[in-house]
Amino acid sequence: MTRLVLVGPPGAGKGTQATALSEKLGISHISTGELFRAHIGNETELGKRVKQYLDGGDLVPDEITNKMVAERLAEPDSDNGFLLDGFPRNVGQAEMLSKVLAESDKKLDAVVQLQVDEDVVVERLLARGRADDNEEVIRNRQQVYRAETAPLLDYYRDILVTVDGVGGVDEITNRVLSALRDRT
Repeated sequence: MTRLVLVGPPGAGKGTQATALSEKLGISHISTGELFRAHIGNETELGKRVKQYLDGGDLVPDEITNKMVAERLAEPDSDNGFLLDGFPRNVGQAEMLSKVLAESDKKLDAVVQLQVDEDVVVERLLARGRADDNEEVIRNRQQVYRAETAPLLDYYRDILVTVDGVGGVDEITNRVLSALRDRT
């Protein structure tokens, strides 16, 4: 059974790696972005609240994100392990996650950090050609990520596994799997 968190700056390839790793490890891939979309699509109470924040260009408050993730982790497929992508984003969310897992006598096995140089990430995101992706916006997102994530990496220092996130998809997946094997 494997319980992982995947972290890395915007554009590091977390979504791609989360999909590949969850398949290889046979565990559920839990993405906060997908949770938000599912709740909005199903018009749940939480989904309606999420939509209001996103439509206003605001971040979804921790209390709502935490509730969605806690509900998702209570689903039976999470019992066999999971990979969280996009959560936790800050120490408050990490503390909530530890508490939820402890309530069912579980804990995280590892936090995998995909490390990618900022200039490489900026280049990748600019290449996507999205209208809202200009260099200034991208570099600002990188700064926000560093500010939010540095304390998170310190919080998880005992189970942190840092992997070079530059290369082919399979190459990076194999690096992560190898690093996880080396921990055990």
